[in-house]
Amino acid sequence: MFDKIVGNRDIKKSLENAIKIGKISHSYLFIGTQGIGKKKIAKEFSKAILCLNKDECNSCKSCIEFDSDNNPDFQIIEPQGTSIKIEQIRELQKKVAEKPIISDKKIYIIDDCDKMTKEAQNCLLKTLEEPPQYVIIILIGANESAILSTVKSRCSIIHFQNIPDDEISKYIKQNLNIDLKNELLLKACGGSIGKAIELKDNQNAYLELQKILSNLGKIDIIDIFKHTQILYNKENIQKMLEYINIVLLIYAKQDARYADCIKIVEETKKRLNYNANFDMTIDNMLLQMKENLKN
Repeated sequence: MFDKIVGNRDIKKSLENAIKIGKISHSYLFIGTQGIGKKKIAKEFSKAILCLNKDECNSCKSCIEFDSDNNPDFQIIEPQGTSIKIEQIRELQKKVAEKPIISDKKIYIIDDCDKMTKEAQNCLLKTLEEPPQYVIIILIGANESAILSTVKSRCSIIHFQNIPDDEISKYIKQNLNIDLKNELLLKACGGSIGKAIELKDNQNAYLELQKILSNLGKIDIIDIFKHTQILYNKENIQKMLEYINIVLLIYAKQDARYADCIKIVEETKKRLNYNANFDMTIDNMLLQMKENLKN
């Protein structure tokens, strides 16, 4: 069922067994890092449950319509803008009341469920408390703390593990023709194939940034600004700062001064969250780090 999905073998085996013995929960919460396959596993799990032969046969009416994104017994709810709103959950509740058309079950995936507003989560509670016997709801999220305890208490919670670096490297090389040339880049993936794919497009910039960080105390400030222009892109700055901290953490094992630089990066994150002047904040971070690392 999950042969093409990397990692989390125990979870995949558990879900397969749930189908075999017919003990499927009415609601699940899949929690784990973004890009580690939670949604892919949720979709494969859903397809197998809805399969008319209960075996993901790929040939029954349910499987065929599932693969073409036309199965009326399956729906994915995603954020509209930055959040999942109460109106979306109310619409889901109307659909829930309708019986399945092809299979004996209906499945709803709420992706990025940690982006549901509190009103939307409270609205969902009624469905989670008294779901029709034919309904299964799968919540998928990365930030468990953003989900109300009342919602979590009504779900079977499954915590997904990050994918080991060697498995990520093997998978992306064999299936996506991506070769991450650097161990630090693999660590920056944070156990996520999704992040590995994102890193690939900016791989050279990341490597250049790593080179600058390793010699930050020795390089002239003009050269530092010249070779760190990627940091002045507001859209990617949070990912870049995360990568900088990964590099600094590794360097700190040999030189404690890099640990102090991590504090500087964290302070930079706070300032950006408070809408401080963007360019000035990045300038200040680089200057402070250079000063901290001077011989």
